[in-house]
Amino acid sequence: MSPRTADPTVRAMLVEAAARVLAVEGPAALTSRRLAAEIGSSTMAVFSRFRNMAEVRWAVREEGFARLNARLDALPASDDPVADLVATGAAFFEIGVAKPHLYRAMFLDRAPEDDNLGVSTFERLTALIRRCVADGRFPAARESLIPVWAAQLWSMRHGVVAMTAAGLMPDEQARFVLDDMTFRLLVGYGDDEARARRSIELGNGGS
Repeated sequence: MSPRTADPTVRAMLVEAAARVLAVEGPAALTSRRLAAEIGSSTMAVFSRFRNMAEVRWAVREEGFARLNARLDALPASDDPVADLVATGAAFFEIGVAKPHLYRAMFLDRAPEDDNLGVSTFERLTALIRRCVADGRFPAARESLIPVWAAQLWSMRHGVVAMTAAGLMPDEQARFVLDDMTFRLLVGYGDDEARARRSIELGNGGS
């Protein structure tokens, strides 16, 4: 049995340690020696699981998106597609604030040119918007606008998470700002104000 499969917890520890180093000190600080020292091991532990440091950085991004998508997969689908859209934003915020080191590797550090790890997450967002359109909630929609709206929602969520993770906005204030911007975008897409407010409440776990 190879070392790569013998102890998967070591690989997970290396990915977590790499994410911390990248977030605090940047790519230049991430070396095999530093990574081994972070988990109290030797460089053999690194190179028996990763071919090089570029592969380590990719693994950090992969782990971040895996956790985000697992969290989104766990969200139940309801009969209110706008509430479901809001719930994905709440989950995105929670993941980003809870794991800022992984979030930085996913969204703030430059990705490799051939990296497409975020594509499925973006496609999930566009699919939710299409559900809202099909349900008659966004009557202003045209097909060409759907990816634009997805980019707007993604950028809004990203900005709030980045400011919160950087300590520039308290958590409670950030949640208010996220809800308020979401409301204004929903209404801009054609949703009824009262229904939009109710969906935001439901999407945030209200009953």
